[in-house]
Amino acid sequence: MRKQLEFKMKGTGMSTRKTMIFSIFGIAIGLCIGTVFKNYRALELVKRCNLKAMRENPLEIIGMRPEQTIHNSQRNLVFVGVMTAKVFLDGRAKAVYDTWGRDVPGHIAFFSSEGSSSNYLPVIGLKNVDDRYPPQKKSFMMLYYMYEHFIDKFEWFIRADDDVYMDTMKLERFLRSVDSSKPQFIGQAGKGNSEEFGLLSLEFDENFCMGGPGVILSRETLRRVAPHIPTCLKNLYSLHEDVEVGRCVQKFAGIPCTWNYEMQFILRHNSSGRNAFTGPLRRKEVHSAITLHPVKQAPLMYRLHAYIQSLRIEDLRQESLMLHRDIVRMAKYLQISETNKNLVPSVPLFSKETEGTQYFEDHSILGINPDLNKFVPTKTSEIPNWTFVARSLYSTDNANPKRKMDSATREGLEEAINEIMENINNFSRQRGRVIEFRELLYGYSRLNTLYGQDIILDLLLIYKKYRGKKMTVPVRRHLYLQRSFTGIFVKEFGEDLYEAAMEKDKNHMQYLSSKVKNMLSTGFEKISNSIPLPGLSGSSNSKKDKIVFALAISGRFEAYSRFLETYEEVAIRSDKHTDLLVVIFGDNSILRKHLKPLIELNNKYRNQKINYIHLNQDFSRGVALDTASRSSYISDNDIILFIDVDMVFSQVTLDRIRYNTIQSRQVYFPIVFSEYEPSEENPPYDTHFNKNVEVTNNTGYFRQYGFGICAIYKSDIFDPDINGFDRDITGWGLEDVKFLERLVKVGKRKTFHLENTSEMLPEYNRTKHDERQLSIFRAPDPSLIHVFHSIFCDRSLDPAQYTMCLGTKANTIGSTHYMEQLFLSNPENVNFIRKINLGNEKK
Repeated sequence: MRKQLEFKMKGTGMSTRKTMIFSIFGIAIGLCIGTVFKNYRALELVKRCNLKAMRENPLEIIGMRPEQTIHNSQRNLVFVGVMTAKVFLDGRAKAVYDTWGRDVPGHIAFFSSEGSSSNYLPVIGLKNVDDRYPPQKKSFMMLYYMYEHFIDKFEWFIRADDDVYMDTMKLERFLRSVDSSKPQFIGQAGKGNSEEFGLLSLEFDENFCMGGPGVILSRETLRRVAPHIPTCLKNLYSLHEDVEVGRCVQKFAGIPCTWNYEMQFILRHNSSGRNAFTGPLRRKEVHSAITLHPVKQAPLMYRLHAYIQSLRIEDLRQESLMLHRDIVRMAKYLQISETNKNLVPSVPLFSKETEGTQYFEDHSILGINPDLNKFVPTKTSEIPNWTFVARSLYSTDNANPKRKMDSATREGLEEAINEIMENINNFSRQRGRVIEFRELLYGYSRLNTLYGQDIILDLLLIYKKYRGKKMTVPVRRHLYLQRSFTGIFVKEFGEDLYEAAMEKDKNHMQYLSSKVKNMLSTGFEKISNSIPLPGLSGSSNSKKDKIVFALAISGRFEAYSRFLETYEEVAIRSDKHTDLLVVIFGDNSILRKHLKPLIELNNKYRNQKINYIHLNQDFSRGVALDTASRSSYISDNDIILFIDVDMVFSQVTLDRIRYNTIQSRQVYFPIVFSEYEPSEENPPYDTHFNKNVEVTNNTGYFRQYGFGICAIYKSDIFDPDINGFDRDITGWGLEDVKFLERLVKVGKRKTFHLENTSEMLPEYNRTKHDERQLSIFRAPDPSLIHVFHSIFCDRSLDPAQYTMCLGTKANTIGSTHYMEQLFLSNPENVNFIRKINLGNEKK
């Protein structure tokens, strides 16, 4: 028994020794392997980042020399620390660095999680910090990093997000106006929103600086707070890092965030979130604020920066203009002759004297003070025309004298008004009053290409006084504004230089010309044979859809004969894929007279379908077109062209109709060119169709508000929501407007319901959806001409029809310039208007 026990004890001792030996051996192997991996990792890191290791010095990361201090460098005013994350380095952070980050009156760095790096940005990866939200540790460690490495290098320190924009020029002016040697904690003060109020462990007199628009700390504030950052990190009372930073500053620096009411406008936070700064930028907050937050998308940051730069350019141009005026004024006071270029160097804008090394702008033009009489015309043609501005624009500079105000004009007026209101209210708060713009009542605008733009506006303003005797009063004021042109340079090169340049490129031009001719003769011909080209006469489509001309006629035999002559030459002889359907109104005698040329045309071209429908009733174009479209003479896959008897067209017209009319998708309303009433300067149109009308502003106008000419497939016109034309309209006009309104409703309709796809083919729903949508396409067509004819407006017409008729009649009298010449050529007209104006002034 004793032997067995001794044997067991010996076995146990041996196993213990073996375990210890194996353990020591395993530890040794593990250390060796770990050392190898560690050295391998270090070698790999050095291999990958051989240059980054040199940039570990904080000063080198931000591009700062060690000898730079706040006493010997203007670039040491402020250090901006931008909190970001790895996922935003190539987006938001890059946008910040490319825009305002390069213009900081100091230096900037981007603080991210441990291991973050960039070859483009000055990135600092904070040790033992990740990108989790909320970024409390990242924010405190960023401030501690600033204190540890830059506390004696800068006067101010800014904690910013990567979605904030800073106007660096305004920032510099603001910071240089504040004493940085004192503890300062500047930002937009907050106490939490309505849901968080009272839950942030803040006393009634405590606040915090909201982190979004940026937080500014003086060097003294950071010096007091930074040593206690570990303590602040251990005692967090909320999830908001800006709240905790404010609590830490309050406790260890003894100062709260600035309570100033104006800080919400200086460091601006837009509460619309991702929609912030996505709309118009010409707003008061964008113009006045130092920081703008948030800008959530990188493209918006570039857009905002470009706009801020444009405002700076405007300021520089205005400053340049004021200097020109000072030069002219001082030269006048010093009695310096305008021809003395040594004392007042200036070269006229339109002079050829460009031999000097410098080229100056012309003081005699740019130095003139604002005045509506800068330019004095010597004859009528030199008088600049005024445009009347109201809800619409009334101008002689456009073929359509009354038109809707375009977006460019509206934006320009808003820009001018906002700029003036900013200047008026620049010191309004100090004076205890403010003037608000409410409405533009009317105005006048004109453009002089030499001097600039003149604007006269009648504004409705609200005057508010909030000091002393408070009041709110509406007032009307006239605004006289002149936008002077600056920076115009006109240089004329000598003829020898031009010839030398042309001689130099002569061989190259000949080479290009031969290449173009070769392309036109080979490749372009091959392309045109396979692809139908829109708007080209004679272009051959692989499949020509038939066009059926639907014409309503009542009397007017001369115009009817001209139309048939044009139809024969263009549609029958040239196109050869059209039909004609005429709806004739009147008794049997009128019918026989109109049928005679139709029968002759039909006998001449047996293969051509020429049909008619007789309606023995009063004329109604709506009834005629509806009857024609429902007739059996037109099939569902034919294009119906609703046309007037006064129209002249060509093969180009038919090509455009086929190209722009798409079955189940698109309806074509061409904008026709309508002739003015013939005069000595504008002779009547030659009825022979081969002679083209000269399309100019003096011979006619494009009838933008006419919808009578329309091309549509028959299968589309009988959609349940269209169902042809309105048959209740009698007489002239309005049927085309009603028809257009139905088409617009169909284009906006969203009532399509999907069928059961298990029983239908996948293409069924797509086809049905396309059939439910009809878009409208409009375009000017100079080949489609409305020949002038006198218009009679029957007073028995419906008031809306009668008004439309009178409007069309007035438009066809002549161009606006022609009417102006007729008026001014008669002195009695001018005297009559002068008497009326004098009478109104006396009243």
